[in-house]
Amino acid sequence: MSATITWVIEYMQCKPTEGSYTDVVVFAGWRCNGAQTANSVDYTATNYGSASFPMPEGLFTPYVDLTEEQVLGWCWANGVDKTAVEASVQGSIDVQINPPVVQPPLPWVSA
Repeated sequence: MSATITWVIEYMQCKPTEGSYTDVVVFAGWRCNGAQTANSVDYTATNYGSASFPMPEGLFTPYVDLTEEQVLGWCWANGVDKTAVEASVQGSIDVQINPPVVQPPLPWVSA
């Protein structure tokens, strides 16, 4: 079983004007969340990051018409490795479910 992965844009930064365009997105902060239930326990993990974007060429979408999915696509097209980030989130959850190292109570100390 694998985690349910969700991506979120946390914020965007814009240049107020660039040529004839206004509110041109040049930077976005993103978050990738993972959630999984195993053995009746809920596990979660999160990865955060950001991406910067080149100035638009050709087709321009006004700021008010942008969608989160569109901006996430820009992130993935500009250096954010979607597959690697999702694998990292899944790996963090897997380690919580099956820890490679545990710390049992000391055998000489009564509980």
